[in-house]
Amino acid sequence: MKRLTPLFALVLGCAAAAWAAPPARLTTLHAIHSLSHAEAAKGLPVAFEATVTYRRAGDTTLFVQDADEGIYVGARGDIILASGDRVLVRGKALDSFRPIVIAESVTLLHHGALPSPVPATFDELIHAQRDCMLVTVHAKVRSADLELNAFGKNDVQMTLISDGSAIDTYVDSEDASSLHGLLDAEVEVTGVASARFDGKMQQTGVGLNVPSLADVKIVKRADASPESLPVTQMDEIITSYRVNNLSQRVHVHGTITYYQPGSALFLQNGTKSIWIMTIFQKPLRIGDEADVTGFPEVHDGFLALSGGEIQERPVYTPIVPKPVAVSELAASKHIFDLISIEGQVVMEVRENSQDEYVLMANGQVFSAIYRHPSVRGLELLPMNHVRLGSRVRVSGICILESSNSYNGDVPFNILLRTPDDISVIARPTLLNVRNLMILVGLLLATMIALGLRGWAIEYRVRKQTTTLALIEHRRSRILEDINGARPLAEIVEEITELVSFMLRGAPCWCQIADGARLGNCPPKLTDLRVLEANIPARSGPALGTLFTAFDPHAKPRAKEPEALAMAVGLTALAIETRHLYTDLLRRSEFDLLTDIHNRFSLDKRLNELVEEARLKAGIFGLIYVDLDRFKQVNDEYGHQAGDLFLQEVALRMKHQLRSVDMLARLGGDEFAVLLPQVRSRAKVEEIAHRLELCFDDPFAVGEHSLQGSASIGIALYPEDATTADSLLSAADAAMYISKHSGNEVDTARGSIRTL
Repeated sequence: MKRLTPLFALVLGCAAAAWAAPPARLTTLHAIHSLSHAEAAKGLPVAFEATVTYRRAGDTTLFVQDADEGIYVGARGDIILASGDRVLVRGKALDSFRPIVIAESVTLLHHGALPSPVPATFDELIHAQRDCMLVTVHAKVRSADLELNAFGKNDVQMTLISDGSAIDTYVDSEDASSLHGLLDAEVEVTGVASARFDGKMQQTGVGLNVPSLADVKIVKRADASPESLPVTQMDEIITSYRVNNLSQRVHVHGTITYYQPGSALFLQNGTKSIWIMTIFQKPLRIGDEADVTGFPEVHDGFLALSGGEIQERPVYTPIVPKPVAVSELAASKHIFDLISIEGQVVMEVRENSQDEYVLMANGQVFSAIYRHPSVRGLELLPMNHVRLGSRVRVSGICILESSNSYNGDVPFNILLRTPDDISVIARPTLLNVRNLMILVGLLLATMIALGLRGWAIEYRVRKQTTTLALIEHRRSRILEDINGARPLAEIVEEITELVSFMLRGAPCWCQIADGARLGNCPPKLTDLRVLEANIPARSGPALGTLFTAFDPHAKPRAKEPEALAMAVGLTALAIETRHLYTDLLRRSEFDLLTDIHNRFSLDKRLNELVEEARLKAGIFGLIYVDLDRFKQVNDEYGHQAGDLFLQEVALRMKHQLRSVDMLARLGGDEFAVLLPQVRSRAKVEEIAHRLELCFDDPFAVGEHSLQGSASIGIALYPEDATTADSLLSAADAAMYISKHSGNEVDTARGSIRTL
């Protein structure tokens, strides 16, 4: 035995060294793809080279590909990359729908060619055979719209139909005019394929991430534009309804965790669970195993089976509800799972169709709902009443309003199977409203002589309860108005009225910073006791001040600062919300660099002028301005000098225009001017000449003095064109001819050129 001791020690030493050694870096995408979910969750180090196939500006989204394998990389939003860049990625693997990489650094090696896109079918995409790869899909456009993304920018979002199935497509473009002609067109779209999945990493669909609209090629335009379709009566639209559903019936097995005859069934097998829509009516026992066949479906973002046909097995294998934290449910990690959670009852409501218990756990409010059996003539059983404030444990199915938890926590509820799925684990404290009312009742019973006084106390309590309910109702209505379109002045006045109501008619008013005075301000304040509170902003100076006035002889009450504090919070929320909306609206219509209108705003106004001119048989002008040699300014003096130059050019041109005229930056060094009130081409040429003269004097840009010039083209509606697009094209063509012809003025072509 002693002879074996050194050998045993050596083996233990080698094992300890191997255990302490750091894991080797994974250097290929194939090695990362080969990781199991458990291995990917260990955060193994990676370092590999690949080619950028998609990069969303300002976002963490980055897709790279090497040969015929691609992967998602979470990278810092400030890393600037372009499609075709060859990069070295260092970081760690992370578990997701499939293994992904969280980058610690992304190093640009050189720019090269993109991998050749692979033609892909919907069947290949839904089976994730082309996940994270650059593909080309032939499809038909079902919808195409500009939508605001989570970063405050517009993206083109399209729904494509390929092989009868939908593909969510996101195109990095804010050009609304490019959407024209896409609806119902056959297209070839090149982008990076990616799966859509929920919080349980279950696939719910497929998508394409497309770098630009240049990657959307129209193969065949629609036979007719949507606007030209004949009007269909609303009650007759079903005559055009057609569905070519190629979904195949599937078979699932699990334990019944919830059953509502003729409506819904939930099955669970280990960590997997699913919602089944069925018209099956026969009795089933929760806890029995069952085989279900049906058709796969994504319903409001959740995986489900429709048309469920159920075959119950006589095997009783009940599932024990899994205890979970409220944060896990809000992250949608237990969709349709049988779980249990603890919380405090804050409200209970009985309705015709259900009993609802409103619970709170760790500051999160959710509901536990028991659906009444939908059997006609069946008398409802008494509600399982739980005293408010009790701590309870509820068991049931986790259901959510949204499957997308990647933009934040999602609301959830618990679907109870029986009234007994809610059990009290701690009674409320004795000090509560209900016990106080019992005490009042005992006093009334034992003090007959004070019956009238007891009645007055009860009346006062009821009045206070009604007042509190009315205050909460008005406060809720104000919050709805803040999130709606009601004018700010009306909302602030309603807040001041609420304060007056809470303080028994005391006048209340609000002085908006650099703005109006709203509310009921007494004409004479010297004889009143005035209470005031500043309305703080998230940053910067106060938004204003709230005031309320009282009789100087009245004793101050605790409700006064409370009511004013509540009003301050509501008013700050209303003003900040309106400021945010105004700022977003301005960003959508004005160029951030030059503070003049942008391309979107110009297109909108140009279309309005075309419609007005058609109705009134009017005319208007358009001037197209292109700066000469602007690239040289950026190259020789830097982009900061170029930005200052553009700002000075915009300011000079704006000073040459009338108040009714509209100056817009189309992008880069191109500008356009709309002249809604002109009577002839000569007037347009006169204004164009003034714009030309504003380039005579040199521009002071930092420490440099630059001599600028521009090429100018003009167009007149309806003489040169009769549509918005053709009018822009005419002015652009005139500018282009002017730039290359060298003519000072060419009225036949409607152009002016500055030297």
